[in-house]
Amino acid sequence: MQGNDRSGGERRLPRLNFRPLVFCAIGLCLGIFVYMRVRFGGLEFSDFLFVGGLFAVALFPLSWRRAGALLLCVLLFAGAGAALSHLCSERYFSGAAEGEHEVEGTVCEFVSFNESTEVVLTGLIVDGVPCGGKLQITVLEDDVCAGDVLRLTASLRREDPPSSDDFYAFTEDIRYVANSVSAEVVGKSGNLLLRLNGALYRSLTGEIPEEEAELAYALLTGNSRVMDADILRSVRRGGIAHIFAVSGLHIGIVYAAAAFVFRPLKRWKSLPALAVAFCYTAMCGFSVSALRAAIMCTAHAVCALFHRKTDFLNAIALAAILVLFIFPAEWLSAGFRLSFGACIGLALFSAAFSRGMKRLHCPAFLADLLSSSVSVQLAIAPVLFETFGYLSVWGTLLNLVLLPLLPAFFLGILIPAFLSLIIPPAAPVFLAVPYGLTAAFLAVLANLDVTLAVAGFSIGSGGGVWLAACVALSERFRAGRYLRLSMAGFFCVLFAVFVALENVVPQGCTVKVGGNGTGMYALVRTPQESVFLVDGRISLYACQDFLTRNLTGEPTAVIVVAEDEERAINVAAFLGAPVYAMEELATGLHGSSVSFVREVAVGEMLFRFESPHKLALFAEDAVVEFDFEAQAVLGADFAVEKGTTGLKFFLRRGIIEVL
Repeated sequence: MQGNDRSGGERRLPRLNFRPLVFCAIGLCLGIFVYMRVRFGGLEFSDFLFVGGLFAVALFPLSWRRAGALLLCVLLFAGAGAALSHLCSERYFSGAAEGEHEVEGTVCEFVSFNESTEVVLTGLIVDGVPCGGKLQITVLEDDVCAGDVLRLTASLRREDPPSSDDFYAFTEDIRYVANSVSAEVVGKSGNLLLRLNGALYRSLTGEIPEEEAELAYALLTGNSRVMDADILRSVRRGGIAHIFAVSGLHIGIVYAAAAFVFRPLKRWKSLPALAVAFCYTAMCGFSVSALRAAIMCTAHAVCALFHRKTDFLNAIALAAILVLFIFPAEWLSAGFRLSFGACIGLALFSAAFSRGMKRLHCPAFLADLLSSSVSVQLAIAPVLFETFGYLSVWGTLLNLVLLPLLPAFFLGILIPAFLSLIIPPAAPVFLAVPYGLTAAFLAVLANLDVTLAVAGFSIGSGGGVWLAACVALSERFRAGRYLRLSMAGFFCVLFAVFVALENVVPQGCTVKVGGNGTGMYALVRTPQESVFLVDGRISLYACQDFLTRNLTGEPTAVIVVAEDEERAINVAAFLGAPVYAMEELATGLHGSSVSFVREVAVGEMLFRFESPHKLALFAEDAVVEFDFEAQAVLGADFAVEKGTTGLKFFLRRGIIEVL
């Protein structure tokens, strides 16, 4: 594409416009990513393909002034990102030593069970001394919620260091865990918005049935963990979980509703509307998606105040920079990538898709809605796949129906819920509307199976190829029709190659190891068979989640490698494959479900028990020893120790090669 310069001559326009804020945000993300990968994961060449390609394209047509400005932005902010990551990491590893302590803290997150509550405590005071970080613990009380100040005595353990595929505790700054204890509620938090969060939960659960109350609370605060597990699974696999995570949709609705209320202030109405939006964001714990939306609303309001047009990409970049300067570890969270990925998808594709559909005589409203939904799904698809292990089949269609209804649904729950707090005697009357709305939603969900999803494999580095294709094929990248077609074909082939390399086992045997901090598992695959190994501390949910991500169908066999065989067998029995263990015991299951053996032959693989918790694998003239209890093993063997996750090995010609 060409354009005229001031002298009347012609000059080539760059393939990508240079927006300093955008490249500053990319540099900041790059610095955080590289530091975290070096410290906790290990860098791979494929990690730099996307960013390297983006910079190479952005430099052309080559101009020293342009190249210097671009590299300066990237390098300065990459250095800042690495420095912030280092400070964040050092802070995470500081704090109280392990052992018995008297602890006082404020509940910021909670999930209630029958006779206990799993809580996350912040503002910790350990043995009378303020201490950074958070504590995750189950207390033996069932009436605890956000804003309560608890006092307890517990044996604190430090969380395991972050691994290459598990950064949850790190991003949430959860430094300590402890076993279940009794706790005493000694007061309320000085944070009024956190207390409002707890009061909202008590009001909802006190007046309407449990499932409907938890659904309404999740919608209003983003704490979806309180929802019933089956309902949460349905909304996730249906591709509508974002409705129950306070995001740009919710903040945008709150901001627009507040602006409507303050419309008599005319051009100044955005200021009180922003105050309301930030208060709501604070009540929800400053989740990354809510904070991103609040910052973008601020950018929009400031531009409107001075009669300036808002640049959507610059607003996204500004929000990313501010969020990461405050919470650098958030770059590692799925919430950050999904929230900002959705916005980037809108910026890259929405306008072009909408224009295309309008040319096909699609109604403007439907064209805008469909283009937005498809644009978001395109951008976040690889993140969804790598985070949750599946991609919803019905997500786009369900969002077409739900998104237009969300403002009415959300405000129909939000306004009565807060009125019930202002006028408690009238709470049953006010909450009749939220009850009706949530009951109707649950009724539809119960009669509509939306759980069909694409799953059973990993895309690995194909995610980077997908994102590169999104940028290259969007209208933000200047290219002719034939060049776009060529790039589309190239990216399709490259994506297929990366996915095949990640999942296909053409020969030999691959071993993929994982865990959740307490338990371990391993998946051993050949071209024909797959064997799943589990220890005695892993949960059924963790096993099912891992298999959903990495295997189509059921494993050929499940082998228990644990001291506590009984607990492991009770998990393995639900995985849909024959179960093998070493020491015979009464399981309460059918005799044909579990076999007690010393050796298990599966295809060309031979598994031999050395002890209940130690298993040797003979394959491809090599020996691999699994010991989930982290006991000593022979020097020539490979030991899988607690905390080692996300490893892959290839056994070929007697050599174990790291992929």
